[in-house]
Amino acid sequence: MVKMPCRTDRKRTVMVVAGEASGDLHGSNLVKAMDEAYPDIRFLGVGGRKMQDAGVSLIASSSNVAVVGFTEVSARMAAILKTYVRLKNILKSGQVDLLILIDYPDFNLHVAKIAKHVGVPVFYYISPQVWAWRKNRVAKIARLVDRMAVILPFERDFYGKRGIRVDYVGHPLLDVCPDNIDRNEVKNEFGIEENGYAVAMLPGSRKEEVTRLLPVMIKAIGILKDRFPSVKYILPLAHTIEEDLVRHITAGIGTDITVIHGDRIHHLLSVCDAAVVASGTATLEAAIMGTPMIVVYMGSPVSFRIAKKLVKVPYISLVNLVAGKKVVPELIQDDVTPYNIAHELTVLLKDQNRNNSMRKSLIDVKHSLGGKGASERAAKIAVEILSRKHLISTVPS
Repeated sequence: MVKMPCRTDRKRTVMVVAGEASGDLHGSNLVKAMDEAYPDIRFLGVGGRKMQDAGVSLIASSSNVAVVGFTEVSARMAAILKTYVRLKNILKSGQVDLLILIDYPDFNLHVAKIAKHVGVPVFYYISPQVWAWRKNRVAKIARLVDRMAVILPFERDFYGKRGIRVDYVGHPLLDVCPDNIDRNEVKNEFGIEENGYAVAMLPGSRKEEVTRLLPVMIKAIGILKDRFPSVKYILPLAHTIEEDLVRHITAGIGTDITVIHGDRIHHLLSVCDAAVVASGTATLEAAIMGTPMIVVYMGSPVSFRIAKKLVKVPYISLVNLVAGKKVVPELIQDDVTPYNIAHELTVLLKDQNRNNSMRKSLIDVKHSLGGKGASERAAKIAVEILSRKHLISTVPS
């Protein structure tokens, strides 16, 4: 547990900035852990429903500033600039005692620069993936960030060798993903027959991802209907996506798919025989739940050409990067076709040896992500930063 700090007279203010759905989740859990340790902190910033429910006063919604790719940012530029100006003014007002940044580097490093200029300490929780591309940003991070907490095992050495004070806290998804699930009960909940197959479709948490990937996924289902007529296809809806958007896409293609609320995603994954997952945090969620998967990525043509020149890692999926080898198949850009998705799913559904082998590899990936308690460990660091600034004092051991 984080040590309980002694209270001071002034209520401390912490700004938290998360620009993605996964950041909203991890930010909310960090805020809860900090609030438990030090109830007198006031939180404000950028996030989503989960951070708001945790007690963060939202200056802007992360759904308005989240983008994927390079060309897509133009559509959100007005909202991004408006949010940046509001954060800048609040930081310059002198009311913020600590800035916590969660991933989202292209925006957050600009915010960090303002904080550094006005003397607000910067804690980066869930680091930018500069080990994948634009490594030149490491020098900027070293200048602007006082402390960093990373959640992938190889990130500690990467940042540590470059002179950044870094702590490996483990992956916060391990706290979110449940351990003991009654599979029969879950199958009944989702209408899956006792010996029937189930496949999860996870097209992403951003509108751009869903509009590109979901139509292809649904067409793949159409191909598979003749091969596996009894398979149930289920889509857990991310809270950042409007159900009307999904309904519109599915109605236009006319394939049966069950849409459920995303807060049941882990229970669903626990009973699925396979999943098709947009590249991102959801791939690790599937890995932790032991669900065999196919990872897909599709950006705009221009964004993809730029990324292809800049990205310097052998895999796009976090699962394969953590494993250090190809554990799950990846379909990228032009390879994301209904036929290819249907083919990879057929292999996972028909070849039990392949399915079981992937499940065993995913268990290894889960074990490499550390133990539970990442949010609490990160909260301890945040409280320590505040105490070193003489804003709070901790109870002696």
